[in-house]
Amino acid sequence: MKILIPLALTAFLVASIGWWNFSKTSDLDTTDDTTDANNEIQDEENGNDTTLNLSGEGLTKVPDSVFKKTTLTNLNLSNNQLSGSLPAEIRLLQNLKTLNLSDNQFTGVPAEIGQLKSLEVLDLSNNQLTGLPYELGNLSSLKQLNLSGNAYSEADLANIKKNLPATTVIIVD
Repeated sequence: MKILIPLALTAFLVASIGWWNFSKTSDLDTTDDTTDANNEIQDEENGNDTTLNLSGEGLTKVPDSVFKKTTLTNLNLSNNQLSGSLPAEIRLLQNLKTLNLSDNQFTGVPAEIGQLKSLEVLDLSNNQLTGLPYELGNLSSLKQLNLSGNAYSEADLANIKKNLPATTVIIVD
């Protein structure tokens, strides 16, 4: 649910709480606990930044608005409480060069991650990964893959290595 705040109410709120920055109308997403992160994302979108650092924000879900930032080249989601699998919408971030997902509780990585042809650095360290998608082998620009601190299958990694560039550095325990 989105709440649009009209200009008259905006003036009242600005006068009352001062620290909240409103323009003509503001979108406040009340659907989950990622409101602060969404506000940060909105602020960075205004500056057309290509780096988004949401490290240590206490996120339990990747905000949907992250996947709309298609100009991102660097995304840091480390040190949160993200679990389950990274959303398949990661495929929309075709310009990503660096993706840091370390120090979460991810149990899976979607096959769609293999569509990130510009990705150079992928940090999956210190999660709860037990399997790896073979599509990681499609990352033709990958220079570094950090898998330390996970219980992935060695057979999965062997299959992935066959297709990665020979110069890719793979960090394991």
